[in-house]
Amino acid sequence: MSTGLSAELLSRFAAIVGTRNALGTNDDLTHYTHENRGYVVGHTQMVLKPVNRNEVAEILKLANETRTAIVPQGGHTGHMGGAVPLKEMNSIVLSTERMNKVIDLDLEGNTLCVEAGVILETIQNLAAQNDRLFPLALGAQGSCMIGGNISTNAGGTGVLAYGNTRDLVMGLEVVLPNGEIWDGLNRLRKNNTGYDLKNLFIGAEGTLGIITAAVLKLFPAPAGREVAWAGFSSPQMALAFFQSAKARAGNQLTAFELVPRIGIDYLLKHFPKYRDPLGASHSWYGLVEISSGRSIEEARNLMEEIFSQGLEGAIVEDGALATSLAQQKLFWQMREDLPHSQRPEGASIAHDISVPLGRVPELIERGEPLVTAIVPGARMVAFGHLGDGNIHFNFSKPEGMEDGDYMVFREQVNAAVFELVLELGGSISAEHGIGLFKRDILEQVKSPVEMAMMRQIKQMFDPNGIMNPGKVLNRLSDQS
Repeated sequence: MSTGLSAELLSRFAAIVGTRNALGTNDDLTHYTHENRGYVVGHTQMVLKPVNRNEVAEILKLANETRTAIVPQGGHTGHMGGAVPLKEMNSIVLSTERMNKVIDLDLEGNTLCVEAGVILETIQNLAAQNDRLFPLALGAQGSCMIGGNISTNAGGTGVLAYGNTRDLVMGLEVVLPNGEIWDGLNRLRKNNTGYDLKNLFIGAEGTLGIITAAVLKLFPAPAGREVAWAGFSSPQMALAFFQSAKARAGNQLTAFELVPRIGIDYLLKHFPKYRDPLGASHSWYGLVEISSGRSIEEARNLMEEIFSQGLEGAIVEDGALATSLAQQKLFWQMREDLPHSQRPEGASIAHDISVPLGRVPELIERGEPLVTAIVPGARMVAFGHLGDGNIHFNFSKPEGMEDGDYMVFREQVNAAVFELVLELGGSISAEHGIGLFKRDILEQVKSPVEMAMMRQIKQMFDPNGIMNPGKVLNRLSDQS
């Protein structure tokens, strides 16, 4: 490790954004250097906060000339360590938090153009105020920023009906590693002029350039929406109910989340404001949402019809329909707080994975004994987006075991779970990306051809290896 960046070079970077917008080692940099769950603590000598694309371009031009590593950061809410400046690198953090302007709202074309630092919830609210919907929704929406969402191709609860972030982006503005600005803020529904360059940057986690603005798709706001809890005896029954609901409702089935009983128990234990969603206890639960473009009545009738069929077929054991907008929000808040309810239970070995929809029950049935054979007493908390096959396959430590003693088994547990996921035709990363934590696993699950193409793309865009080095690709030497 070198001695660090020179004071003269740091001064040149600071001059680009102004000293008030350049934080140094005399400032508290904890927010910018610590992975948000505390798993990794990094290091940087400087955090730069540009206010527009031109300042970003000047920063990258200087960084490219001096071969200074740049780590882009948005809301810093990711789970894979992708925004952490590594201790072994002399990196400067570039935060997009000041780039928070709404550039253009086109209600006729149903598009919204925003800078990368706009918070996701701000976008959702702006759409709602104009009788529109921006369907990307996730637990960190109050603090995550759209640039980071795009850079990680975030998923969330709206994927079933609207797709991942990639499906919600029409155009991008990107500053390339050499400081050039690509203005690809396309607002056209059809534009078949060569390679779709924006898809190279969506999900690239800041390794190919810095997204500075985006054109997003908006949708008509639903005229009616209904939300309900359902109780099931098993994941197989939950899947059968989902398939029945999907067949009846089609795209009006806008969410279907799977939750285990232990997740409900955690919520009731650690969040006193919640109540058991159904009268009796069930092994598994589903949070179901139906949306109608026509009316509240249509949404309610469709939900009632789906539950009636499920109860008659003994697929669903019980159900509870939200009786107000406030209760709908409460039902969804329970789902959003589920990950937080695991933290008081101690260390968790977590997996963001996906498998073909029909194999979700098999994943759960086979995965639990695999892990408990390694760590007897480990508590499975498998929940997530059943409708798109993305399960957060988490295991809380056994009761009474120390966190450190449990996390010793992390690599062994990960290996067993990932082997099963691949056997089932799934992916080791469904919506959280690769970042740092899955970097070394990527080469094991990608073909040599795929890895070669990824390295060639990286080399073409970033030959000096300045963009978020050490992330996504599996060796630091690949980034330099």
